[in-house]
Amino acid sequence: MAGMATVLVVDDELRITRLVRDYLRQAGFGVVEASDGPAALRAAREHALDLVVLDLGLPGLDGLDVTRRLRAESNVPIIIVTARTEESDRIVGLELGADDYVTKPFSPRELVARVRAVLRRVGTRADHGDVLRVGHVTVDLPKMRVTIDDEEVDLTPTEFQIVATLAGQPGRVFTRAQLLDAVHGVAFETYERAIDAHVKNIRRKMEPDPGQPRHLQTVHGVGYRFRDA
Repeated sequence: MAGMATVLVVDDELRITRLVRDYLRQAGFGVVEASDGPAALRAAREHALDLVVLDLGLPGLDGLDVTRRLRAESNVPIIIVTARTEESDRIVGLELGADDYVTKPFSPRELVARVRAVLRRVGTRADHGDVLRVGHVTVDLPKMRVTIDDEEVDLTPTEFQIVATLAGQPGRVFTRAQLLDAVHGVAFETYERAIDAHVKNIRRKMEPDPGQPRHLQTVHGVGYRFRDA
């Protein structure tokens, strides 16, 4: 990405916000801070953001509502922060379009690594000159754009990376672990249900009937494949 990327950090615990801010700044990022949902939405509209780090446990307008509203307005990458006990919230957050998650308590260094990994996914758009065509689906890697019969599908960076990985080798079965690796590009503790949440989102956007997927198929007990047209 050209220049310094700007990250919005949203948490109602000032200690955590300051800690994350200091680590991100040390890593070369610009940082905008917000302590509640409405302030986060205002900041997202007022600043040119490259990524949002969003705590789900916010007072008033919670992080899931903020995620939903952010996604209605933009595809800015979102990393959600959850307590370890909030697995259902984690899944809902991913299904709403978040790109990744960290659980509290977290290592600030790990969070910085995840921020870099998500931004790397967005930045890879300029590194490829390929356009993949599988049946009626076209995956334009430089533009990070997927179209079906010339109609664009609005995907988040993570969703795009999953589609690009699968469409790059139609018919090949990818395990969830392989898709996690393709998405992150770095070794993290795997959370394979995250892939299922992303796939559910992709199908909702790409498939005429998500319950009977035409493009992104489940291989039970193994993983997923892109139908070889």
